[in-house]
Amino acid sequence: MKRIQLGNTVFEGKNDVYLLDGETTVLVDTGVATAAVRDQLRSELAEFSVEFADVDEILVTHWHYDHAGLAGEIQAESDAVVRVHEADAPLVAGEESALSAENETTRRKLREWGLPDDRREELLEFLSEHESLAGRPAEVTPFADGDTFAIDGREFEAVHLPGHSAGLSAFAFEGDAGEEAFVGDAILPKYTPNVGGADVRLDAPLELYVDSLVRFIDRDFDRAWPGHRDVIDEPSARAATILEHHRERTENVVGVLREQGPSDPWTVSAALFGDLKNIHVLHGPGEAYAHLAHLAERGVAERDGNAYELVDENPDIDDLFPTVDDSA
Repeated sequence: MKRIQLGNTVFEGKNDVYLLDGETTVLVDTGVATAAVRDQLRSELAEFSVEFADVDEILVTHWHYDHAGLAGEIQAESDAVVRVHEADAPLVAGEESALSAENETTRRKLREWGLPDDRREELLEFLSEHESLAGRPAEVTPFADGDTFAIDGREFEAVHLPGHSAGLSAFAFEGDAGEEAFVGDAILPKYTPNVGGADVRLDAPLELYVDSLVRFIDRDFDRAWPGHRDVIDEPSARAATILEHHRERTENVVGVLREQGPSDPWTVSAALFGDLKNIHVLHGPGEAYAHLAHLAERGVAERDGNAYELVDENPDIDDLFPTVDDSA
């Protein structure tokens, strides 16, 4: 297995593409569809005597442009099988109905989150200008949680871990360290993956992500290969750290509501993150929304219109999150 790190100036940190170059040539993720990244990927693959035309299969961890952007183009040169979880497959396939629905949901949620008109239009313009990063649509082969793929005598298991996106999936396999997995953005070594703004299709993104983190910890992988930056040698501990981060952020959101009274996600986002630019104008209030929705689901807050109000001024935050053992 070879790791290729690609430049990425739009999203968080260098993208990791993984090359499995046995009898079957496989890529895990592809990078974003820009000329610079395309050329870099071609050059990096050439170092291993691989061309786009040689690729037999592409395993896509999730639909985001920096992971699936070049899948369609590589497939056009190679006729590779492109595997994507069924929840994300329509977006990677470029299905008009799915793209239109995602666009409309984005617009609706930006209004519900309380973005001022000028900031909303600024964000929509930014998103429109970057639509080309999605690249050429691919003909996809959907998979479901638990499906397995036999590649060169090794079995890869799809492990569905929604939250950051509806279809985000890891690919688990037996490696040199024991049970390993390509995990996309399920966990990252430095950043905490955005929840709420990264996939507006999810109505309970934090709850889904918390469940995914617990499942991930319970799997007790020995090593994780993320979609950005470097290998994670203690993945359960990292997942537990991210879970604790969300517990602390929820506590901060409660503090904002306690201090400011009923607030919409944009107001809470401003208190948490300050002024935001570019894609973070989406991710900030989306993150705030995810935590506010979690509080409402647990009866700590109530939604009235677009604002959320505390109904429990002093909740036990620990009761809102599971206790996990990352030392198994």
